[in-house]
Amino acid sequence: MLFSFSLKSSILLIFFLHGIVFSTLLLIKGLQTKNKSSLWLSLFTILCSLYIAPFMFGFAGWYSQQPYRNILFYLPFQQLFLIPPVLYFYFKTLLDKSFRFSPKEYIHFIPATIYLIYSILIFITDKVILNKDYFYADGEDKDFSSWYQIAGLFSLIYYLIQSLKTYYQYKTITYNVLSFADSIMFKWAKRFLIAFLILISIRVLFFIVNPEWDEFGRKFWYYVCFSILFYYMSISGYTNSIVSLTSFKDSPVNSDKAIKFELPNNIETADPLTSSNNQKLEEYEIPDLDTWKGKIENLMVVDKMYENPELVISDLGNLLGTHSKKISQVINQGFNMNFNDFVNHHRITAVLQKIEKGEHSVQTLLSLAYECGFNSKSTFNRAFKRATSLNPREYIEKNLPK
Repeated sequence: MLFSFSLKSSILLIFFLHGIVFSTLLLIKGLQTKNKSSLWLSLFTILCSLYIAPFMFGFAGWYSQQPYRNILFYLPFQQLFLIPPVLYFYFKTLLDKSFRFSPKEYIHFIPATIYLIYSILIFITDKVILNKDYFYADGEDKDFSSWYQIAGLFSLIYYLIQSLKTYYQYKTITYNVLSFADSIMFKWAKRFLIAFLILISIRVLFFIVNPEWDEFGRKFWYYVCFSILFYYMSISGYTNSIVSLTSFKDSPVNSDKAIKFELPNNIETADPLTSSNNQKLEEYEIPDLDTWKGKIENLMVVDKMYENPELVISDLGNLLGTHSKKISQVINQGFNMNFNDFVNHHRITAVLQKIEKGEHSVQTLLSLAYECGFNSKSTFNRAFKRATSLNPREYIEKNLPK
């Protein structure tokens, strides 16, 4: 029996073929640019294409015909233990430029490996050893067993939580390292997390509405929604060529070496991102805090380093002959700000001084913002309103009436 092009099978076939195409394009892109996140997204896309394949073939009539039925039953199309960690590692490589896949990361793929071995053993037992349908005597595809579907759902939830942790870690580090953090808080990363959450939500919704995962006709709309979602994630991931500037390993927030250098011997060091260790860091006062505050403030006020739109915290450390962790600690404890807010504070102060001098009447406000180190209108407007509770035009009308 040839492929039956019904409405349902044709719709899923379109998504299936497009998934194969974009997986190939992402693979080529990843190899050419050495972009690991593209390689992970390529793997995710092909796995999603395989995920919808059983229902595509089912609507095409193949599950009711031999020899297709035997072949489809024994192929583990739905890799529910593999898709979640692949999504997580895509997100990890997207945000952390220092991330390297190490042997310890293989632990995330143990469940998927066990399920693959389980599928192979079923095939060998039924088709080689017994030569009869022992495991498949009930006529049910093991990919749609309730235990497997539920376990896959919990796996998705776990890796969403891990991705959220990664994002907030990235956000914390970025604001403590870069003066232009607002402009690189990747919108695609946020949309990706939202898409990840929607993916889980539709699985939960359809599982509640219809827990019979092997019922083809009643699951069509779930697989259409899933197809649209993974199609969006694949296309958006392909078109958003993101290169992270943030290294989790070498950042001042996550530098074990720097922390050990700063803390006295009676304070134990652990993971610098844990709450207990952060509390120890906050409680530890830098003996020469005022001196260092003066040095850093001098770089901002006298040398006007804030005018550099690409200023990073290591620039200050290099000029003052110390490491980034020291600078970060001084700014956090001495000024109660992260590095990004600290630099933007001085940029806004400089803009306000120019406005007081009337320079806004001969130049645009955006020109003044660029002169003071801002690199985008949106970042300037956000920082200005955060500092004054007014947007620039409102501030001028209120404080400098004609």
